[in-house]
Amino acid sequence: MSRSTTAGAPAHAPSFLSKERIIARPGFNRWLVPPAALAIHLCIGMAYGFSVFWLPLSQSLGITAPIACSPDMGFIAKLFTNECDWPISMLSWIYTLFFVFLGCSAAVLGGWLEHAGPRKAGLVSALCWCGGMLISAIGVKTHQLWLMWLGSGVIGGIGLGLGYISPVSTLIKWFPDKRGMATGMAIMGFGGGAMVGAPLATALMGHFGNAQEVGVWQSFMVMAAIYFVFMTAGALTYRVPPTGWKPEGWVPPAKKAGNGMVTDRHVHVSVAWKTPQFVLVWLVLCLNVSAGIGILGMASPLLQEVFAGKLLGNGLSFSELNAAQLAQIAAIAAGFTGLLSLFNIGGRFFWASFSDYIGRKNTYFAFFALGVALYSLVPNMGHLGNVALFVAAFCIILSMYGGGFSTVPAYLADLFGTQMVGAIHGRLLTAWAAAGVLGPVLITYLRESQLAAGVARAAAYDMTLYILAGLLVLGFVCNALIRPVNEKYFMTDAELAAERALSHDKGADGAQSLEWRAAPGSAPLVALAWAVVVIPLAWGVWITLQKTAVLFH
Repeated sequence: MSRSTTAGAPAHAPSFLSKERIIARPGFNRWLVPPAALAIHLCIGMAYGFSVFWLPLSQSLGITAPIACSPDMGFIAKLFTNECDWPISMLSWIYTLFFVFLGCSAAVLGGWLEHAGPRKAGLVSALCWCGGMLISAIGVKTHQLWLMWLGSGVIGGIGLGLGYISPVSTLIKWFPDKRGMATGMAIMGFGGGAMVGAPLATALMGHFGNAQEVGVWQSFMVMAAIYFVFMTAGALTYRVPPTGWKPEGWVPPAKKAGNGMVTDRHVHVSVAWKTPQFVLVWLVLCLNVSAGIGILGMASPLLQEVFAGKLLGNGLSFSELNAAQLAQIAAIAAGFTGLLSLFNIGGRFFWASFSDYIGRKNTYFAFFALGVALYSLVPNMGHLGNVALFVAAFCIILSMYGGGFSTVPAYLADLFGTQMVGAIHGRLLTAWAAAGVLGPVLITYLRESQLAAGVARAAAYDMTLYILAGLLVLGFVCNALIRPVNEKYFMTDAELAAERALSHDKGADGAQSLEWRAAPGSAPLVALAWAVVVIPLAWGVWITLQKTAVLFH
């Protein structure tokens, strides 16, 4: 097994971006780090909201209606043509590229991040994400789809991966007493990014759009500038604790006999991914996300087709509704989607924080047990016409989807230690990329096959939901099989020292203290930092609540 044991580069003056320059001094307030992470995650989380651009982009030449391409024009030719509009099916490939390159870049660059530190990684993420949007703006202006794929999909996707994992290791080290809550706060921002970005993009397109322009490339330019300011500010605010630091007065809980699920030792990333525990956690995340992401992508048509006229107080089926009634239930379904987004965000914070009390393994047991029960019961709720129970069930399901993302970094830290948890988490995110294909494909093709077999629209999702429940049963089994990591996988003291040298992990400059309380004068700065990220998030939540209100009319 190969482990890095290089002692590090020759001594030199650390650069402004180096990890040595961001080691916190005694008195630093650790509560400044979560808003720095949120600032980055709220920006890159707009990846979830990119669909707001699809319709305007699909008629960027025609303005009011798409200019159709010639029927004999091939797929590759459409990437380079500026004579006709792009179909939404080709634009949505950007969404796929986002998450493929997020998973790949997080896996490949995770080790570099641990050595370079979160400041450098955060700035590279800002350059990639915002630079990708600028390239996309050029692609829209010149009507070259390949530039959008390259800009937002590939380069932006790399920025997504680095930005997503940049705070994980740092937050876990700053909050050894609240690992789940700390990662939940940051990863909550990724779920909330679309809530802020989508209405912002809509407002900007409304401002820049006119009879000659749909306003997308100008919106990309403005959003890239705004995001770059936020992401740079977040990256420059990052600080890492000195090696051995702990909150003043905090005593690590004593290990219980026979319970080694929380280790105080460390596994190298090059070894961790070869362990049975990594494979099982990978499957746990993939199965949990596959079930949730499939529903998230089909939430709107699912509610409309299952309940149809019942949403309006009549018993008409979906095919019996007129155009006005279809528009009404579409608005209700949009409110349902907004409500699911709120629970997705809230679940990221709630479940990750709750895991600090009941343990990560028990938290995933709750996800899978509740998930199996709810997915199995939902078809009956639909047939009974109980909209309230149906909506409540999916809200809980989506809270656990978000909770799965935010709880897994702390799960990895418990199993493999904190030294390289960011890099290990990066490799684990390949499970997200796999789930991003498996979940939507499964639910889409199963629905189509059911309809082709003559199943009524209201019952077309029953088989899918039962299969998703089966996936969660597999997840429950995988979680049950996770055991403490074998001693042979942990780094020796010499290997750990070499890795810390390579990662530039040091004590606080000019001080021996490795345990401190935040300086009293830091409270106003903390309040300001939180206000900068909470105010935009609150605005996004308010906009979403207004849309959600339609569901309860």
